[in-house]
Amino acid sequence: MGIEDVAIARRLEAQRNEEQVVPDSYQGVTKQRVIDVLSIIDRCTNNMVDVVYSLLCDEPSWYKKADHSGYRFCDGASVAHIGTHVGILQRGGNLKLDREGRDYWLKPLWEIVAIEKVYFDSSDEEFKPGHPIAKSSNSAYRLSAEFLAILKAPDNLWLTLAQDWVQMSVQRERLALQATQALATANTVESAHSQLIRASYEVYATRFLPNYQVIYVDDGDGDRITPEQRNVLAEAGVTITIDDPMPDVLLWNRQDNCLWVIEAVTSDGEVDIHKMQSMRAFALRNRKTNIGFTTTYPTWKKAAERQSTLKNLADSSYMWIQEDPSRNIEIHQ
Repeated sequence: MGIEDVAIARRLEAQRNEEQVVPDSYQGVTKQRVIDVLSIIDRCTNNMVDVVYSLLCDEPSWYKKADHSGYRFCDGASVAHIGTHVGILQRGGNLKLDREGRDYWLKPLWEIVAIEKVYFDSSDEEFKPGHPIAKSSNSAYRLSAEFLAILKAPDNLWLTLAQDWVQMSVQRERLALQATQALATANTVESAHSQLIRASYEVYATRFLPNYQVIYVDDGDGDRITPEQRNVLAEAGVTITIDDPMPDVLLWNRQDNCLWVIEAVTSDGEVDIHKMQSMRAFALRNRKTNIGFTTTYPTWKKAAERQSTLKNLADSSYMWIQEDPSRNIEIHQ
């Protein structure tokens, strides 16, 4: 059963027994205190109130391995966990909050450091700072210690602490702006190949491979496999050897245990028949049920420049053009 089904079953069972689905407080903090604090810091929407309240939940973690290690929901919860807690447990519906809405109910809170990003490292079975792997199901969120202290403060102190937080927010926003400007500068010097790789998983995979998560990205800098990637690969049951011809992006579908290969081409490296055969062998060795393939190009001009003479795209693979992102083109020889 998925987490949504489990949550619905839990809610129905509580209702049959005439019990509360969600308690009046978590860690001694009521939802009214959450409303009061968020009102002071100008972040008081229904969604943000319920999200913060979910991240106070001190029940066992919904990550199975984290639960076994004694972690609680509040130590780190994914977008799916949070959305399920809010939409199904708190509100009594049958749908979790829309993941795409996280920019409205998570981003305004992490921008002021009320919420912080963490990552559940399944190999070490512990939560670590940041989101090192894009689109990983192990990317999670928790309340920052400073913000949690405001919520849990005595009645005669929380207001002062919240007002001090508002003053600190000006400095936080200034630092956030500086970070954004630094990122923009970095993007201008990012290589064309790196930009295409990033677009391949952030744009193409998001649209055309919605059930896949990135488990490996080869962007050419540093170690071939980072410790973070090694952990995600282990979770997916994938082992990479030095002899494996790894693609620019490798994705995994947890539901049907399939892989998908993306090759981002700015100079060479298409999914040709040799690449397809070698990666099919790789998938078979790693006991995957299937594997799909896509070659991406930055422009139609680059695609035409390569394919007008080579014509080397493998049959039944796909082609995607970054400047024409709405089309996913299947190759037939």
